[in-house]
Amino acid sequence: MANRQHNSTFATLIEAAMFAAEKHRDCRRKDVDATPYINHPIKVASLLAGAGKIDDVEMLQAALLHDTVEDTPTEPEEIEARFGRAVRDLVMELTDDKKLEKQERKQIQIEKAPHLSAQAKVIKVADKTANLSDIVDSPPVGWSMQRLQDYVRWSATVVEGCRGHNESLEALYDATAARIGFTT
Repeated sequence: MANRQHNSTFATLIEAAMFAAEKHRDCRRKDVDATPYINHPIKVASLLAGAGKIDDVEMLQAALLHDTVEDTPTEPEEIEARFGRAVRDLVMELTDDKKLEKQERKQIQIEKAPHLSAQAKVIKVADKTANLSDIVDSPPVGWSMQRLQDYVRWSATVVEGCRGHNESLEALYDATAARIGFTT
């Protein structure tokens, strides 16, 4: 029975990865290599499972799916139908309203961070860590050092509102920020 449950867990994670990959198939990062976007949600889930020691299947599915509604033509109901209400709710907690201007969306992330569920806060820290790591290792084309520093300051403010739920991931975020001379 335990092995069957274990296989079912893997199957649901693979299904979420495949769904995210299909939805993001034409999406690319803005780095010089135009990295496939799907690498990002996979990295977020990997950080949760590895550094964060998270084995909550719904959290890992939400990590894999966290940008699908925001960045692709995916409706929340589609997430719920495939992965359940809990995953949908986590994804929606992490979804920005792309109808708003970028600066407004960034400010809303700062304001919402302290009010997210504990699960969403942990995913958000992993998301910001993955983004920061990617930006440090392969900055988006055309980003100045000032823009990079502004991103780090903003992401640190968002992460500050999410602290207290996974020390390992928070320490990894801090170490990643420190790689470019930023300390929290």
